[in-house]
Amino acid sequence: MQPERHVRLFRNGKNQALRIPKEFELEGHEAIIHKDGDRLIVEPVKRKNLLGLLASWEPAEEDFPEIPDTLIEAEDIF
Repeated sequence: MQPERHVRLFRNGKNQALRIPKEFELEGHEAIIHKDGDRLIVEPVKRKNLLGLLASWEPAEEDFPEIPDTLIEAEDIF
């Protein structure tokens, strides 16, 4: 069973807020909040790193065009 704590709700300007006890802290700086009946669900936003993003992509179906590998001659501009 998950640990349980009673917390007090308070006002922060026009918003209702609560302090999250240390044992319930979420990582990161953003969260997603939604209601499920009378329950309020707060989930951390999981950001993918570059490798995770690349791993989630489907392989390209088409071949890349051939690019000639030729050297460009330098111009004498002086």
